[in-house]
Amino acid sequence: MGNSIRTTSKNQNTPTLATFKAGNSVLCPSLSFTSFELTADPYGKRDLLALTHDGSHFYYDDKGYFVKVSDTETDDYQPSLFQDTPTNRQAIAILYNGRFATQANQRTVIDTTDGNDDEVILISSMELSDTACDIDGAIGLLNDIGMLLWMIYQEKMTPSQAASMARLSHDSTDTWADLLSSRLNTINKSLAQTTFGDEVSA
Repeated sequence: MGNSIRTTSKNQNTPTLATFKAGNSVLCPSLSFTSFELTADPYGKRDLLALTHDGSHFYYDDKGYFVKVSDTETDDYQPSLFQDTPTNRQAIAILYNGRFATQANQRTVIDTTDGNDDEVILISSMELSDTACDIDGAIGLLNDIGMLLWMIYQEKMTPSQAASMARLSHDSTDTWADLLSSRLNTINKSLAQTTFGDEVSA
């Protein structure tokens, strides 16, 4: 993935790391989950990049490694900076306890994927809750209809009672069919953006 999070050691033979420069928008999850803008040394004393956090300046080389200003030696074994891209934001959200805050909002990401999943869809917990509620309601309706059919089979109700219950069941199944069809359309909109396409036609 382009400009993705790097996890290899600086001392290993690795592909060329991203190069940073003043003006770049970067992520530094070791400091904060907000975005920073890199600048040149505000004091003009060092040939280093800097960012400001909580009133203090932090210095980095052009590969994103933190530099101690006291002895100008690198303090990291891995880069601290990452380009501010959607890919890196998502990866940081998963790696750092499922949390990533932007200036506008804070989002908790719960990762239930397997290691070999090559496609992931993010949906809100509200949408997942609504889907679970619809499934639970449909299960309840099917159980009720099953019980009604069993009572009719056992002749535990009069023909008129059976006819009345059948009408109610018909109305309920129509209502739930519409609800589940709407839910399926919502799911298909997400699936249509994947290699699966629409999983089921409503």
